[in-house]
Amino acid sequence: MLRAAKGVVLGILALAASWPLAAVAAEDCEVISATHSADTKGEALHMSRALADKSADELRRKRGWSRIRISPQKVSPDPFWKRVRPVVPEDVIYATFVTAKTYTTCFTGVVVNYVCTSGSKVCRN
Repeated sequence: MLRAAKGVVLGILALAASWPLAAVAAEDCEVISATHSADTKGEALHMSRALADKSADELRRKRGWSRIRISPQKVSPDPFWKRVRPVVPEDVIYATFVTAKTYTTCFTGVVVNYVCTSGSKVCRN
């Protein structure tokens, strides 16, 4: 019985010791998103990806990280004119594009022709 109690206590201690490590690892990542509008589909896509890269680099500098790891992360499409269109309905989304760094959702705009929102998960490497 004493041996079993020691095993339980050691198991709890081992589990408790790993919790702070998991919390630290979770704090070393952040999801970013960038939205851009344009007259052409290609420009909206290209610029939203470029803005996501710029945001990732700004986050790296702000956090003082020497290196980062970027992976695609699906985020909600971000309408610019939230008073006119508070959310982007599914029927105006015309494409999604996934690369090694970004997950981009493109949709038709209210005031501009095309809008794309790119999302990434940025982690300290």
